[in-house]
Amino acid sequence: MSRDQKFFDMYSLVIGVLAAIALAILVLTMKLSDLTQGIYTRDAVEYQAAIAERIRPVGQVYRPGEEAEAPEPTVETVAEPEPVAAAMSGPQVYNSACIACHSTGVGGAPVLGDAAQWADRIAQGMDVLNQHAIEGYTGSAGYMPAKGGRADLSDEAIAEAVDYMVSESR
Repeated sequence: MSRDQKFFDMYSLVIGVLAAIALAILVLTMKLSDLTQGIYTRDAVEYQAAIAERIRPVGQVYRPGEEAEAPEPTVETVAEPEPVAAAMSGPQVYNSACIACHSTGVGGAPVLGDAAQWADRIAQGMDVLNQHAIEGYTGSAGYMPAKGGRADLSDEAIAEAVDYMVSESR
């Protein structure tokens, strides 16, 4: 057998296999087409509705004098999330919220560790100090925002921070 004959035989075999695969794919698609043809037919209501939805106009144009009813506006209310009580100790609360004013005395805030500035406040009692820290306070000496401006902190965390500052300032 010559080399050309071997090539021709191999070429014919490859072409035959490819033709058989193409024929199998054709038969398979025709079979699937027959099975799914009952789902959508051009006269079916669902098919017509799907086409109408795809080709419907995006908007409408009205000439002067024509009116169209507008749908009622809807207002969605979103529930405001509850403040998350930060699980921090007194020193951590001080370092994250209180240090801004109580380290330098901004707004008349008593400086941490200065016993003279804290003496009058400590004399009022811990209940008054905690109330002023939690609810806020405006006095002749300065201003204390409620919870130091950190509404996300719990009352207990603020009380722990006050305890820490008092213990460091005696």
